Amino acid sequence: FLYTGPIREQGNIYKPNNKMMADELSEKAVHDVHTKEIDLVNRDPKHLNDDVVKIDFEDVIAEPEGTHSFDGIWKASFTTFTVTKYWFYRLLSAIFGIPMALIWGIYFAILSFLHIWAVVPCIRSYLIEIQCISRVYSICIHTFCDPLFEAIGRMFSSIRATVRKEI
Repeated sequence: FLYTGPIREQGNIYKPNNKMMADELSEKAVHDVHTKEIDLVNRDPKHLNDDVVKIDFEDVIAEPEGTHSFDGIWKASFTTFTVTKYWFYRLLSAIFGIPMALIWGIYFAILSFLHIWAVVPCIRSYLIEIQCISRVYSICIHTFCDPLFEAIGRMFSSIRATVRKEI
């Protein structure tokens, strides 16, 4: 006789039986991860670089009281620092941004691949194998060590210690 696999209430994920699951799949097909809208205003929504790269002129160059340059020099230095930092970052981003994105994309793809197809299966396999060994080890410990330690405990339980202070 032929074996038929168990039939799920929702149906196959590729051909769902119920309307709710079909609607969920069609909604997922509309929202593709690769074409999602990106926020061009808030480019660090998870605040990854809050403590690292928020460097302003005052964080790098400061003149204490009593040691001030000419006001024009101070303003020109501020403007030079700010504009240079802004445009040099843009230039570096234009030159190296896409190649670095490619390199990091490849790196994280390899990392994800190795994690999904090598690391997690190895760990799961190890845990399955070690479970058998741990059961045998546990049986050996309970068989041999428990009676020994129980006997030693009973032997030393009759010892009484008294502390006296002699003057």
